[in-house]
Amino acid sequence: MKYNLTSLILYHHKVPPISSSRGSRTTDRPSEGSYIGNIETGTSLPSYVAKTKDTIRTNHVQGDMRFPAGLGIKMEHVQTVLAIPILQEDSGVLGVIELYRQFSTDSFTQEDEEVTATLLVWADVCVEYVQMYNSMMRQRKLNDFLLAVTKSIFQDIVSMDTVIMKIMNYAKKLVNADRASLFLLDTKTTELYARIFDTGKEHVPQKEIRFPMDKGVAGHVASTGQVLNITDAYNDGRFNREVDMQTGYRTKSILCMPIYIRGSIIGVVQMVNKKEGTFTMADEESFETFAIYCGLALHHAKLYDKIRRSEQKYKVALEVLSYHAQCTDDEYKIIKSTPFPDNIPGIIDYEFSPWDVEDNRKCLYVLYMMKDIFSMATKYDLDDMIRFTMTVKKNYRNVPYHNWAHAFSVAHAVYTVIKTTKHSFSPVECLALYVACLCHDLDHRGKTNAFMVKSASPLAAIYSTSTMEHHHFNHTVTILQNEGHNIFKHLTSDQYKQILGDIRQCILATDLALFFGNRARLQEVSDKNEFSWDDSEHRHVLMAISMTACDLCSMYKPWDVQLQVVNVIMEEFWLQGDEEKSQGLTPMPMMDRDKKDELPHLEVGFLVGICLPCYELMAQVLPNTKPMVDGAVSNLKKWKYLAENKLTVDQLPPEQCVKQLEYKTSENILDSSEKNKQTEKDDSDEQNKLDAKAENKDEQTEESKMESVEENKNKSIDNPSEKGSLLTDVRSESSVLVHSDNDNNLTEHDNT
Repeated sequence: MKYNLTSLILYHHKVPPISSSRGSRTTDRPSEGSYIGNIETGTSLPSYVAKTKDTIRTNHVQGDMRFPAGLGIKMEHVQTVLAIPILQEDSGVLGVIELYRQFSTDSFTQEDEEVTATLLVWADVCVEYVQMYNSMMRQRKLNDFLLAVTKSIFQDIVSMDTVIMKIMNYAKKLVNADRASLFLLDTKTTELYARIFDTGKEHVPQKEIRFPMDKGVAGHVASTGQVLNITDAYNDGRFNREVDMQTGYRTKSILCMPIYIRGSIIGVVQMVNKKEGTFTMADEESFETFAIYCGLALHHAKLYDKIRRSEQKYKVALEVLSYHAQCTDDEYKIIKSTPFPDNIPGIIDYEFSPWDVEDNRKCLYVLYMMKDIFSMATKYDLDDMIRFTMTVKKNYRNVPYHNWAHAFSVAHAVYTVIKTTKHSFSPVECLALYVACLCHDLDHRGKTNAFMVKSASPLAAIYSTSTMEHHHFNHTVTILQNEGHNIFKHLTSDQYKQILGDIRQCILATDLALFFGNRARLQEVSDKNEFSWDDSEHRHVLMAISMTACDLCSMYKPWDVQLQVVNVIMEEFWLQGDEEKSQGLTPMPMMDRDKKDELPHLEVGFLVGICLPCYELMAQVLPNTKPMVDGAVSNLKKWKYLAENKLTVDQLPPEQCVKQLEYKTSENILDSSEKNKQTEKDDSDEQNKLDAKAENKDEQTEESKMESVEENKNKSIDNPSEKGSLLTDVRSESSVLVHSDNDNNLTEHDNT
């Protein structure tokens, strides 16, 4: 088949026009000279064929009224034309091929048409595969580009400015633009703003530019969410020339697209002046995908900026708090220059009164005891020890009872236990006990856990159980992390991990809600003579009971000392009650200042229900702690005498008179104690019978029974009973049980 010239005219699926492959390129915005016609109107021969899908053979194309626009290629000497549509598998039109002859009288024949149609079958396959290949290659390049963009942006998020500059750089490369701008949306002022500008060579921060959200091309895109592709910016009424006036740059073509995150527009990216021609539909599609990654990057950059600002605020706050909460150099020098006592008379006596030690000497006494205990465990740095002690003192608040004096008394109590008993605690465990006692009420606010929860304190939101105890431990760790305060730096990594774990458990054990579970576990092994110092679990539960006993050390001190401390405790409780009343709440009896006459009843219940069971169990495992029991019993006699005779503290007769009058009371206490023991024995026997029946009935193996016992132990520790939880403020619970003069009430409370 002979022909002079041919044209392959392709149909664009995105827009109605078709264009010739003889133009400079195939685009969605064809350049001048490449446009052929619109298939919807069918005014030219190729567009007519594309619309009707008919094959046309004609010798009179110039005069044919079906296509007044003539051929796709304007040539005056064309004599005969053959135009055949290129169809796809789905019957869609891929394009039109035109065959035409010049200066010839030979027309195209039916045979020419058939040969051309046969060739076009293969041509159709080739064109389709070429298009598919080109599409896949474009997609692959876009994917590789987006992967590189993602890695670069998300790996180097150090600031919002850095992310903006990277987005602008990659956006220019993607669509081959000369400049790029990124405007962020300020939702509070409904303005668009930018402070990083593309100067052509580099991105530099300049004075921030702001303009209303509905102004200019960027404003229109931000307001409507519509993508704009403008070929001549200055002839578009939406273009805002103010930016060009401020930057001194001439804008010609613009591709502007919104950036979304979670369905909301957060900014606008604007590409300016494509280097070759104008922005195409392919540019829009590629940039639309790129804009998704831009939104994610900007969102994460904003979050990073917020986190970084929060960290800086935290550092500033920590710096301020550290300055005020750490010991000063002057305070350190004063202690450092003060001679340390070589021996403190009576320091390990159970009747020693820590509250009688002058405040300026308490730190010296603490260091004296700490050095003694440290010498058993490891070497120490005296400077770190001084700073740690002084900072701990400074972090106790000025509240009536849970203050530095209380911490000192509890630390002394555990030191007495360590020094006077025949125990087998390891040196590290002794050190953990002492530091835990010293720090067990750090930053106490003079309020109970129940009050912290009831008042929706931020601490209660952080710690749902043992609220203040968790805070005390975390505060201890914070102090240890301060420079020059790590008194454990000479321990090995395993020892360091162990001692922090032991300190945590010891401080948490001071929550009275956990006392009952700990007591039950230790009582069980002690009654069966199964307590073993080689069993770490046995040692740890004994450490927990020791913490409770030392925390309540004022209850076994001599009467005048104990009475003094009780008054201070009640003053702190009454202050909480006053605050509860101011909030319209009804405080518990022990918190109510108006019920202070009930103090003897409260103290009897507290001694019988908590203190004596704790001290007696301690003496059962560590016999040398019996002075705790003796001191508590002596004080109980006086409180019971006051309660039975409805007297106030200042009405207590002289010591000798009380001894004579309390003989019967003493017998009642002993009778009550015997009743308690008998009741516990009966309960134990009954439980043994039930266990035996269960064993015969269920035929449990020994291993399964042990697992069951272990599970019950854990439950008693982690999930205190309802009554145990109520006894967190145990004085209140005790007051309910001891208002009657009947000693059976005391027995009932003790059994509880």
